[in-house]
Amino acid sequence: MRQLLPEPPRGAHEPDLSEIYAYPGRARRWLRANMVASADGAAQADGASRGLSGAADVRVLRTLRALADVVLVGATTVRTEGYLRPVVARPEFAEARAAAGQPPTAAIAVVSASLEVDFGTPLYTEALTPTITVTTADAPRDRLAQAEAAGEVLIAGEGGRVDLTGAVDLLADSGRGRLLCEGGPKLLGAMALAGRLDELCLSVSPQLRSGAGLRILDGPELAAPLGLTLHTLLTEDGFLFARYLVV
Repeated sequence: MRQLLPEPPRGAHEPDLSEIYAYPGRARRWLRANMVASADGAAQADGASRGLSGAADVRVLRTLRALADVVLVGATTVRTEGYLRPVVARPEFAEARAAAGQPPTAAIAVVSASLEVDFGTPLYTEALTPTITVTTADAPRDRLAQAEAAGEVLIAGEGGRVDLTGAVDLLADSGRGRLLCEGGPKLLGAMALAGRLDELCLSVSPQLRSGAGLRILDGPELAAPLGLTLHTLLTEDGFLFARYLVV
């Protein structure tokens, strides 16, 4: 991995990803998104993001997960991207997580108003840090009971729509304010619309896809564009890894 911006000191070693992507120290709540896109803006390849990724992208993903308290993901993305297993504890991050008062792994939080979720998968049954389900007050009673039996449930919103502002605040109020949103595009678009997005970590894959695929945000046009400031730019294997802060 090579750092392009800010330009590192002459003779500097490979950048420490944990330092590059460290959460702001004094922020009670900070939500970053991590997405991958082709050079022409496609967020999926053959219906999923895996075809856009690579070894360097996976290293960044693992680092971001290791720094987070909670990984937010939409139920549709759980199905399409194959989120069958929970976050894995990695020895190289164990000491830092313990020092930060974090459990061995981040919890995955599945966002779903309908609760069309398979609670019998290892994502729920084998999670070292219990998987969270974020849903609404009027979610189907039978599915809600299954979610409660499978792990923690956060109730935010009603009327078939999850209140993302409320969900993020509930997590922060519980001391889990270092948040990572892995999408998909609909969830990320809704987070941006709700004004809860603080940062975007964008991996630009060295390929062209064309076609009518999704962009990294999918939803209503924002009333005003979110301005971004480039914090860091890294490269490896033709990928670009940009960390943007929302202005």
